[in-house]
This record gives sequence, C-alpha cells and structure tokens, in this order.
Amino acid sequence: MGNAGNGESVQGGDRSYGIEPEQQLDIDKRFTYYPPKAGQPKRYVDIRDTAKRFAEQITRSCPPSRERSLALTKLEETVMWANASIARNE
Repeated sequence: MGNAGNGESVQGGDRSYGIEPEQQLDIDKRFTYYPPKAGQPKRYVDIRDTAKRFAEQITRSCPPSRERSLALTKLEETVMWANASIARNE
C-alpha cells in the first residue's frame, strides 16, 4: 500500500482517503440514532402539522407541475432537517 499524499493511500489501483477526527465526529453525529427527549416529540408534531398546512396551501394554490412537486419535496426536507436539528443538538 503506497502513500499518495493528502491522507490518501493507493492499493491495487483503488484509492482510499483518511478520515480526520473532526470528520469522524461529523459522521458520528449524522448517523447516530437520537431517542426523543422530554418535550421534543410535541415540537416534532408541531413542525409537521405546520408544514402539512403549508403543503395543503401549496397544493391548492399551485397548478400540478414539476415545480409544485419540488416545492412539496423541499418542504418535506425542511421538516426532516428541522426535526434533525432538535434531535441532534439538544
């Protein structure tokens, strides 16, 4: 296994990159299950309910289209990231 620099190693034509400690912490944070703590489930529901009402408004107000589908997908992602923010950072 040869060292190709920049934390990279090469073996048989395959490249492998090292993981810095701060990168490992980030990976651990992203892929760890966080059981709900007191008060969090209600906030998750509140966020989802608010997003659902907005999704209904978008669906009533916008014609069926790729853009409407993207808006609903992004709203769904927004809920996911908002809930992840609570789960991961409290």
